[in-house]
Parts: sequence; structure tokens; C-alpha cells
Amino acid sequence: MYCGTCMVSIEETLSALPGVKSARVNLTTKRVNVRFDPAQTDSIELISALEGIGFPSAELVEGRESQTDERNRDFLKRLGVAGFAAANVMLLSVSVWAGLASDMTEAVRGLFHWLSALIALPAIAYSGQPFFRSAARALKGGRLNMDVPISLGVLLASAMSLYQTATAHEHVYFDAALTLLFFLLIGRYLDQSMRTRAAGAAANLLGLKATFAVVLDGDGSSRRVSARTLKPGDRILVAAGERIPADAKVEEGISEVEESLITGESVPRPVASGAQIYAGTSNGGGALIATATATDQNTLLAEIARLIDVAEQGRGRYVRLADRAARIYSPAVHALSALTFAAWMALDNGWEPALTAAIAVLIITCPCALALAVPAVQVAATSRLMKSGVLIKSPDGLERLSEVDTVVFDKTGTLSLGEPQLINPDSHDITMMARAAGMAMTSRHPYARALVRAAQRRGIVVSPRKDVRELPGRGLEVTTSQGVERLGAPAFAYPDGRAGGEDPVSILVYRSAEGAFAQYAFHDTLRDDAADTVGKLSQAGFTVELLSGDRSSAVAAAAAASGITRVRAEVNPAGKLAHLSKLKAEGHTVLMIGDGLNDAPALAAGHASMSPASGSDIAQTAADAVLQGQHLFPVIEMLEVSSAAQRMARQNFAIAIAYNIVFVPLAMTGYVTPLLAAVAMSASSIAVTANAIRLKSKKLNLRPVR
Repeated sequence: MYCGTCMVSIEETLSALPGVKSARVNLTTKRVNVRFDPAQTDSIELISALEGIGFPSAELVEGRESQTDERNRDFLKRLGVAGFAAANVMLLSVSVWAGLASDMTEAVRGLFHWLSALIALPAIAYSGQPFFRSAARALKGGRLNMDVPISLGVLLASAMSLYQTATAHEHVYFDAALTLLFFLLIGRYLDQSMRTRAAGAAANLLGLKATFAVVLDGDGSSRRVSARTLKPGDRILVAAGERIPADAKVEEGISEVEESLITGESVPRPVASGAQIYAGTSNGGGALIATATATDQNTLLAEIARLIDVAEQGRGRYVRLADRAARIYSPAVHALSALTFAAWMALDNGWEPALTAAIAVLIITCPCALALAVPAVQVAATSRLMKSGVLIKSPDGLERLSEVDTVVFDKTGTLSLGEPQLINPDSHDITMMARAAGMAMTSRHPYARALVRAAQRRGIVVSPRKDVRELPGRGLEVTTSQGVERLGAPAFAYPDGRAGGEDPVSILVYRSAEGAFAQYAFHDTLRDDAADTVGKLSQAGFTVELLSGDRSSAVAAAAAASGITRVRAEVNPAGKLAHLSKLKAEGHTVLMIGDGLNDAPALAAGHASMSPASGSDIAQTAADAVLQGQHLFPVIEMLEVSSAAQRMARQNFAIAIAYNIVFVPLAMTGYVTPLLAAVAMSASSIAVTANAIRLKSKKLNLRPVR
């Protein structure tokens, strides 16, 4: 599988099977992700369908990542054979060329040609196998791919050379056929290596998984087991310097954990009893005993890898354009080659130059550069952003991010850390606090979690209440035999809807079934780079707004600290949605950044959207990107990279189109030999991939808004 034509064939074949809901090919990793109904089809039928169109397949199992290395080693061996044979045949050809200007006899020239054939034919048969096999599978499946014209060109050049050797002709093309294969293999190897470098984000992540784990048994003994066999609830020992084998909660020990691959943060995070640690991160200076909470494919590391893989499998509009072009490209190539041959013959140029020109057209028109133009950029951008702490969930999102002119922040958990602290926790009634914390335990809202933490620190045993309903933007409600209890915004909990004061703090109010009230005030800390991030966004010309459901006084304080001048407070989910619709109607393209259940409608309505990793599951599902770590600065890099990615995609399209405009007419008119055609085709493919890889290290400046 090497080109867009292959991708389209696979997806169309699988999508036509009963029960298949979607099929998405990742050209870089050579994988296809299929969603299907097990009641109507199974993996055996899927594999059989792929083999029917010439693609031997197997279910993905752990450890298959090494196949890329094996394939590259195989290319190197075939490349070495082609290069060695080409060099020797070239020496013989030089002797023949020199002999043409002297008195070399026909018998000696014929001997040199037969020696060339003796070296070239076995080398071509061995070195050309990757192309020949791929072409044969494609033809067997009733389709064309880019290896069909390559194979046809090589075989025609070899056959013509063998014929001319047998008929004692002065000119043969064994050197051209071998050198053609040599350059094709160089191009294919470099292309594969570069795509592996561009893509490697998900594979590199999974490669950081710990292989083994030390499990502590109930009797105090320990045993070394495969990390894949761990189960939630297992007690594990992580020594200093080791990778953590599972998501876990620390029971004993104090250490620092290096989490840059998860959060993008370069500074190790201190951990102690009660802290959450994650699979694949590195334990620092102290041993830790922890209880596994998620293992193997259920860890945060595995989920991040899946998100990256899904992002690479998606189709942005540029990718869809390239796919459509590649679909009609192969038939057009063969038609163009046949037309070239016919035109040369019609002009009485002879069949040999006509065939040479047709071979050059077959080779030079391979759609490699066009097929790679966008996917290479897409995976390079995804990889770079992942290292910065941003997970892009779809290429469509990456494209929309490049068009943003307005950035709208939520406050709690987005502009702020989302780790509010209860003010004066010991001053609250224990019974009321226990009831309120029991309701709060069912919610992921930052204030609810802060209330639970404060209650637990006071020694209150907090148990989750049953039948609690969460009303987005308002609060929690539970109906008991005594009546209705509420915990949430003052306007929701108080019967008269009063706001609860004007202090620059955020407030939750608990109302018991008996009508008693308890008010809990919280203060939250802004992310330490919030003001700097907002300042740089404003300098670049972005309109920055703060849109929050929190109280006006608390929102105003956060806006003043971060430098945001456009502020809307006490906005419910419907109000947020209406405001984004208003901005859209005014012609703005909005990036909405929020973390809560109440932000989900606005996230879905934004031109592009982002949610912190600490946000609710619904918010993360609605968002195009997920922000890891404690800083906001990756938002700036996300906007930079998305804009640069679209520029590079357009550059790659320009390279691919310019290559065809320049070289196809030259090949048709006989100015490009098959050898030069191979060099040009490989160079174009390498050029677009190398251009994409620049994105991984390119120094960027925040783009001005158009």
C-alpha cells in the first residue's frame, strides 16, 4: 500500500461489505481501522475481502510495529543488489560506448551486451519484487496502483534490451533499467523512512510502555510479571528510575514523576500518597507503592495513542481532494503513455524511441507526490503538537484551527487551573457538609471536587448519593423522602434566586430538604501563563473573550488578572451557544476553549474547539483538540502549527502540480529518458515529505490574523 489509489480501493471494498459502518486507512502506518457490526460480518471476512483485491492482511497484534523495520531492511538489501549490479553494468556500458567511437567489433560488443544481461536480469528480478508483487496483486484485484506503471516501465525496458541484445543492436538499456530500479528503491526507502519519522508519535508513545511490573502480594512477597497482565487493584512497586507500568494511585512513597510525554510539561511533578500517576511516565528519585487503576489498553497513554491514530486516519478537505485526484490518476497515466507511443509511431520515429518515450511517461507520472502531499503534513503537525501537550482529534479540526480569528475562554478549569480551594473549610457544619459532599461526589465540576476534597481532609467519610441529577450550568439536585436537596449556583439553590454577594470568589450553595442553607466560597488560581498567553494572542490580532457561567465579580477579577477586556459572566449553556452563534453571524471564526458539561454545546458550535484534559468526558468528546498539562501557552503553538501546516499542504500541492506540468511534456517529447524519469519521480516524493518534516522543527512566530 503506497498511494492514494490503494487507500481508496481498500476503503471502498470494505465499506461495501454488509455491517461495515466505516473504514479509514492510515497510509503511514499501513493500517486500516474498521467499525463494523459483529452480527453481520467478522475480521475473517474483512481480511478475505482485502486479500481479494491484492492486499494480504492480518489483525493487528502488539509487537507488529517491528514490521516497519523489517520492511526497511528488505528495501536496503534489494537496494544494495540493484546498486551493485547497476555499477557493474554501467562499466560494461562505458566500454561499449567507448568502443562505438573506435574499432570494437560487433562480436565483442555483443559479448558485453550478453554479460550485461547476465548481471542485469537476475538483479532486476530480485530488486524489482516489491514493485512487481504490488502490481500483480493490484491487477489480480481488478484495479491499478502506482506500481503498475513502474513495473510496466521496468519490464518493457528490460524486454526491449534483451531483444536488442539478441538482434545485435548497438544500444541496450540494461543500465537504465537497473539504475531506474536503484533510484526507485532509494526513493521508496527514503520515503518510507521519512513517513515513519513524520508519523512516529503514536508508535513512540506505545514504545514507552513498561515491559514488566513488580506486583506486591498480600503476604508481602513480590513477583515480576508482564505489564500487560496487570489488573486494576494490583499493588505495584515502582523503583526509582523505572517507567510506571499502569495508571495508578500512590499509596506510599515520595518522588517526582517526569510526565512530559503525557502533559508536555518539562518539569517533573512531585507525587506523594494519594497522587495519580500514569503509565509510561518515569519515576524519579524515590520508590513508590501504588494501586493500579487502569492497565494495558485502558491507560491514559493508550488513549492518547488512539487519539493520535484516529487523527491520522481522518480526512481533511485537502486529503479528500488528493484522494479524488489519485483515484483517476492511474488510468490517466496509462492512457497518456499509450497516446505518447501512438504519436511517436504516427510521426514515423520508429518503435524503439516511441517505446522509450512511453516508458518515461509511465515512470514519471506516478502519483506519489500528490498522494503524500497532505498526509505527510498532517502527521508531522500531529506529532509536533503532541510533544507540546496538545492532542488533535481530527484533521478537519487542524484545518479549522488555521482559520480562527477569535479565541473564547471559559474561566474555571480553563483560564484557571480548575483546582479551587474551599475558603475556611473548618467553619462549616459537618452534617451539612457531609450531605453536600455526597452530592458533589457524583460530579466532575471543579467546585464539586474541591468540596469533596475539603470534606475528606476534615475526616468526613464521603459516600456518593444516589439518584443525583446534574443540570448543566445550574447544579445538582436529588429528591428524597423528605424533599428536594440542591447544590449549585446561588440562583439555583436559593428560592429567591439571589446571587450570594459580590466578593470576587465563587460560591456553591447547598439547600437541604428541610430548607436549611450552607454557603461554600472558593478561590481559584489562574494558570501562571494565562496573562502572557492572552497578551500574545491579542498582539497577533486575535479577539480574546472570557465567557463564563460564574458570578460577575469572580469573572471580572479573572479577566482583570489575565488582561481580557471582552467579558460575559453568569451565562448559562444556552447563552454561551447563543453568543457563539452571534459571533459566527458577525463573520468571526471562533476557537472555543472550555472544560465543563455546560461548555459542551458551545464547544460543538465553535468553528474549532479545545478542552483541557481535566475537563468532562462530554467536553472532550465535543472538542477538536485536548490540552494536556497546566499551561495555556500550547494554545499559541497549536494556532501557529495549524496555520503552518496549511501553508505546507498548499506548498506540497504546488510541488506535485509543478512537477507534473514540467516533466510530463518533457517525457512525452522524448527529452526525459527512463533513468531521468526515475530520478525525478523519486525526488518529487522525497521533496514533499521532507517539506512536511520541516514542520517538526520549524521555528514559528504567531501568525497575524488575516
